Amino acid sequence: MKQAHQPSAVQTRMIKVGDANLECSLRGTGEVVVLLANAGCSTNYFECLTDRLSARGFSTVAINMRGVGNSTGPLEGVSLHHLAADVAGVIDELDCAPAHVLGHAFGNRIARCVAADRPDLIRSVILLAAGGLIGPPTRLGSAFRNARDEKISGPECVALGARWLSSASDPSVLEPVECWPQVHIAHIETSRGTRLEDWWTAGDAAMLIVQGLDDQAAPPRNGHELRDSLGERVMLVDVPQAGHFMLLEQPEAVIQAVLGFLANTTRSSG
Repeated sequence: MKQAHQPSAVQTRMIKVGDANLECSLRGTGEVVVLLANAGCSTNYFECLTDRLSARGFSTVAINMRGVGNSTGPLEGVSLHHLAADVAGVIDELDCAPAHVLGHAFGNRIARCVAADRPDLIRSVILLAAGGLIGPPTRLGSAFRNARDEKISGPECVALGARWLSSASDPSVLEPVECWPQVHIAHIETSRGTRLEDWWTAGDAAMLIVQGLDDQAAPPRNGHELRDSLGERVMLVDVPQAGHFMLLEQPEAVIQAVLGFLANTTRSSG
């Protein structure tokens, strides 16, 4: 087990990758875990996880994708491969390969695409809500398409995002979420323009899937299909009473799953 340390301070750095300029939050020392948030969302809501990773001796690199926070770059004519290349460029610039890469919701599609396109950079892939193959049983609405504000956060995210939570969850858990609605839509479009087979299996990387059993946006069957098709390289953790934002709904269960997987992956590659 890694020795516990006090969580380190966060440093913000802008990293230029091609025509994108990406806002990255860096903390800690040790093996690197790259974190990618949901479409159009900042990485702020990963704080409870980066605190624990830093305390366990990992270094974290949380990347705001194009259009989010202070990150810039074109989104028209862009595919998932372009966003994956942005992440690869950050890893190259920081000279921190091979890295673990963790993606939540849409971010897990980017994580898998990086692992498929640049396997030399990736140690393992961690997916929180592994959607993409099996869609929601019912439409979750078009709240983001109808949102008029450039950015929403706090109470607005609570109101718009509550439908993505387990019925057992308090919607106020979404308070840390920041989202840029039009960027959310643009990010989703990049995935629609990319073949599922390009990214679905994440190359040959070791994989952890953590999914909420009450997730309506990325139904748990997605993770079960991945585990059944990819076999031993996939570890699957189902989290009861958790929906699409399981890290905020059941933080301890998710964090323990991530820490346990990282510890096992570190031992097996050491």
